[in-house]
Amino acid sequence: MSTVTIVGGGVIGTMHAWFALARGHRVRQIERDLEARSASVRNFGLVWVSGRRDGTELQLALRARELWAEIGAVVPGVGFRPHGSLTVALTDGELDVMSSYAATPAAADRDTVLLDPDEVRRAEPAVRGPVVGALHCRRDAIVEPRVLLPSLRDAMAATGRYEHVPGRHVVAHDGAVAIDHLGDRHEADLLVVCPGATHDGLLADRLATAPVRRRRLQMMQTAPTDLRLTSSIADAESLRYYPAYEHLDLAPLGDRSAVAARHDLQLLLVQRLDGSLTIGDTHDDDEPFPFDVDEEPYEHLAERAATILGAPLPPVLRRWAGVYSVLHPDTDPSIVYHHDEVEPGVVLVTGAGGRGMTLSPAIAERTWEAL
Repeated sequence: MSTVTIVGGGVIGTMHAWFALARGHRVRQIERDLEARSASVRNFGLVWVSGRRDGTELQLALRARELWAEIGAVVPGVGFRPHGSLTVALTDGELDVMSSYAATPAAADRDTVLLDPDEVRRAEPAVRGPVVGALHCRRDAIVEPRVLLPSLRDAMAATGRYEHVPGRHVVAHDGAVAIDHLGDRHEADLLVVCPGATHDGLLADRLATAPVRRRRLQMMQTAPTDLRLTSSIADAESLRYYPAYEHLDLAPLGDRSAVAARHDLQLLLVQRLDGSLTIGDTHDDDEPFPFDVDEEPYEHLAERAATILGAPLPPVLRRWAGVYSVLHPDTDPSIVYHHDEVEPGVVLVTGAGGRGMTLSPAIAERTWEAL
């Protein structure tokens, strides 16, 4: 039995711990914060197959979808729901683009079909706005980002082979031995570093030359509502963003609004288990990032969501920004995230971008298969 140290308490690090335990190892997971506070808890919790690029990315997403279902059956606290998604059209031009996509093999590969307005309302009665159709992806699913990490840790601790070490910042390593900011040495046979968007910490020298950069988003969450959604919802702006649609003629979508263009935004809407709605999001690649949040995109997204639902939104209780690690745009599209075997016994994994929640189980499984 080998001892593995995982540096990073986010979803990618936690999935590496999960699959290391499944292979019979002892695992120590070190997190610099007392609880994960970065991108893994500042997202929608979407297992988003629908937007993935053909090839490796889609294969990983489909495998991850299977793994999330298996994990959700074992750990109910992750909140796995195979609810699917609706990408809704509000104009005939948006519907034309979706119709073109639905006729391609790519749609079938993702179990995606085109719905007319009546079918949309049967699939999702909460959508009462002036939609003219929607793409319905039955492979998409939802998990609960704010609670899944402690739920997974509790399940791993029950094996007797898992230790969680919060509040320790790993500043150096000696081979597979992690050395934290208090000088403690964490002996192991293998060190897996999953730093997320922390590019200036452990292995900063490797990250400085890696094909990764950072991206900032803004999101919000409403009060709980009695309205019950049976799927996650996206608007047609997502067709511009996700690579599954990159080969379509997007001209019928028309010009982006000034707000959407300024903040590179799309609407994504997910209902949490408590009935609240998570709504976003924006995309900003220009560092240094602002320390505050901008109200303009929130107003736009709230108006868009209310239009689609055909009802006023509940009060917004929380707004936040987050930063995650993404690959440079000129990276080979067949490369989905950054994997670096730094030296024997030391592996670096980051750069999954907004796909991290979706792909994390498959990324971790692939790491262990390679090792």
